[in-house]
Amino acid sequence: MTNNKQQTTKLYNEKDWQKGYRSLTNEYDYGIDEIEGEIPPQLQGTLFRNGPGLFAIHGTEIRHPFDGDGMISAITFKEGSAHFRNRFVRTEAFVQEQQAGKMLYRGVFGTQKPGGWLNNIFDLRLKNIANTNIIYWGGKLLALWEAAEPYRLAPDTLETLGIDYLDGLLSPGDSFAAHPWIDPSSALDDGEPCLVNFSIKPGLSSKIIIYEFAPTGKLLRHHSQIIPGFAFIHDFAITEHYCIFLQNPVSYNPLPFIFGLQGAGQCLKLQPQQSTRIVIIPRDCQSQESMKVIETKAGFVFHHANAFEQGDKIYLDSICYASLPELEPGAKYQEPNFAALEPGQLWRFTLNLPEETATPELIESRCCEFPITHPDYVGRPYRYLFMGAAAQETGNAPLQGILKLDLKSGKRWLHCFAPEGYVGEPIFVPRPGSKEEDDGWILVLVFDSRHLRSDLIILDGRNFEAPPVARLHLKHHIPYGLHGSWTSEFEFSTL
Repeated sequence: MTNNKQQTTKLYNEKDWQKGYRSLTNEYDYGIDEIEGEIPPQLQGTLFRNGPGLFAIHGTEIRHPFDGDGMISAITFKEGSAHFRNRFVRTEAFVQEQQAGKMLYRGVFGTQKPGGWLNNIFDLRLKNIANTNIIYWGGKLLALWEAAEPYRLAPDTLETLGIDYLDGLLSPGDSFAAHPWIDPSSALDDGEPCLVNFSIKPGLSSKIIIYEFAPTGKLLRHHSQIIPGFAFIHDFAITEHYCIFLQNPVSYNPLPFIFGLQGAGQCLKLQPQQSTRIVIIPRDCQSQESMKVIETKAGFVFHHANAFEQGDKIYLDSICYASLPELEPGAKYQEPNFAALEPGQLWRFTLNLPEETATPELIESRCCEFPITHPDYVGRPYRYLFMGAAAQETGNAPLQGILKLDLKSGKRWLHCFAPEGYVGEPIFVPRPGSKEEDDGWILVLVFDSRHLRSDLIILDGRNFEAPPVARLHLKHHIPYGLHGSWTSEFEFSTL
């Protein structure tokens, strides 16, 4: 991947950006009454968001935001009105720490219990923080964290109902990844939609288990593959016939974690001299086609935008980094040196299946993350992509705008909230009845560093540079989050 550390004019202020990393200790439940513009009456359903809500546990600061306990936010829309609600996921560990009044668990990404290495040595328990994603599928609302089982919540109140073992599919200690994809019309199910997800058991060789679920939540099929080497895989991609995984070239030395010196995530190290492996697994477990592994240039990938098949080729679009983003020893996550870090950039990998080759191509050089497309085009040839993006054209920087990219013409549109706004992951909601791929609304939470609150912004997907269709001012901030989803199947009973 290219090096893009070129100096450029800063359109952000580090001190302003840092204000988004403050705990939100309150749980709210209110109708949103401060609105600029008008909420489209056709926009009916619920936007769910997940992310860390606490950055300290009874006075002990966490060392990495990914170690924060999961907090769910829900904004529901009905007939031009909106309602907000948030609640923490009452995981077993969260409840224990609240009752004990102190930190009881180490964090995966670097948070240690007070007391130094002597109080952390040989404590290998994982705290299920349920903080990465939230999905509504098969009548269940599930909070996901990729290293453990999902937690089920009540959709109307966000009350935690407990661990969900997916009707006995999972056993205690099993994992269920935080990046499921919904196939809009599965070729294996007569064109019905299905949810596809995976779990991974890493080791000297790693086991990938693929699951596919019907809209009712019933398991349709699952199968597993063994791949050589240690695998740290956060996201994957699907096409009509394949699941695609990028096996980042990382090594894992668990000894600093075992001896209480580092978090497990800090024991990962990128091996730039090794190749990235692209693992292509047929979705049809009855198929005679075997798994393929294609090597390409080293880099690091958290998220994929989409993938699709054309003839004997697969096209995979991913946000790639030249190196593994990591904090220097002793550094604070609230004070990163943005200019010294590699930006995430959009790359396309053309995978030739007969020749087992991969050809990478840089599609978007601007710093970007959290790609999203029209849900009907997941796993299919598509034209439009929406992403969080930096305000400046070059170098690394916080995400301050939403970039719309026309992959056919190459045209780009940036809806920017700089210098005081900082964005999270966008969500695309199609306009009911529309046949155009970009005809819908982009929903995105924007942290307003001037007013110390978050706004829910609604953008018109087709008229992207126009002012927001609506700006919903919350009464507080939402800490920088991770992922979320939209469902039109559920609305709060309060509306």
